[in-house]
Amino acid sequence: MKAIRDSYADTLVELANEYDFYVMDADLAKATKTITFKKAFPDRFIEMGIAEANMYGYAAGIATCGMPVFASTFSAFAAGRAYDQIRNSIAYPHNHVIIAATHGGILVGGDGGSHQCLEDIALMRAIPEMTVLCPCDDAETRACVKAALLHDGPVYLRLGRSEVPSLFEHVAFEIGKGNVLRDGKDVAIIAVGEVVYRAAKAAEFLAGEGVEAAVISMASIKPIDQEMIRYYAQKTGHVLTVEDHNVQGGLGGAVSEVLARCCPTPMAMLGSQDRFGRSGDPEELAKLYGIDPQSIADSAMRLLDR
Repeated sequence: MKAIRDSYADTLVELANEYDFYVMDADLAKATKTITFKKAFPDRFIEMGIAEANMYGYAAGIATCGMPVFASTFSAFAAGRAYDQIRNSIAYPHNHVIIAATHGGILVGGDGGSHQCLEDIALMRAIPEMTVLCPCDDAETRACVKAALLHDGPVYLRLGRSEVPSLFEHVAFEIGKGNVLRDGKDVAIIAVGEVVYRAAKAAEFLAGEGVEAAVISMASIKPIDQEMIRYYAQKTGHVLTVEDHNVQGGLGGAVSEVLARCCPTPMAMLGSQDRFGRSGDPEELAKLYGIDPQSIADSAMRLLDR
């Protein structure tokens, strides 16, 4: 078990021994875990204080000099408070800044609806030329961080808060490609981030009912793996998306756009159904919002009955 934000910080330290880049934070280094990088490379860490918009403006300026920047804060402050700077100073001039945003979704638990950002993927996905990544475990996070560093252009990297089990021993991650965790022929469960392991548990429940569910981690939400979505839609005839985000504009929206264009398929979307978050225990919130393993399995069974 390891928190995705810890995997992010550890990977930054490892990559800094081979690549040149800066890391910035907005008074949340202990929470985003960039304090790990600060201790290892203090000359390459910049603390901006509680000034997210300024941080992304400064990050854009550094990037214009040819130096990539990882700029971290909570997703509510990155996608929300600093949206204008991200759009106009980072994405529009195609600057190489990685917006590393932690604490997205309801599964942050006790922070409550004001901090449980459920619209950040939608906001970032709508920005032209913005790449959007959301890894599910330690191995995928490490691969996503390196891919973001080597990518040419802006990246929104959504990182979870809680500890999650390791799902992949090794993963050959590529921007624009999904990773198959489990193959199946009856229903394709496409998920992102911290809910992927819940989808994997749901597939185990379904197997007990004689249902073979494919489980896919779609860590690259934009660009999305249209070929894989089409393949599993045609193979299974049923697609279920699961995300800790509003289904409008999130993974569910992205997958439905692909299916509408290439192969209309019966599908269902699990996540926030146009609701704000609320304070509570993460597991209780997962049940309330229908993204716990049993709810995912039940939704898959209902989808198969349609």
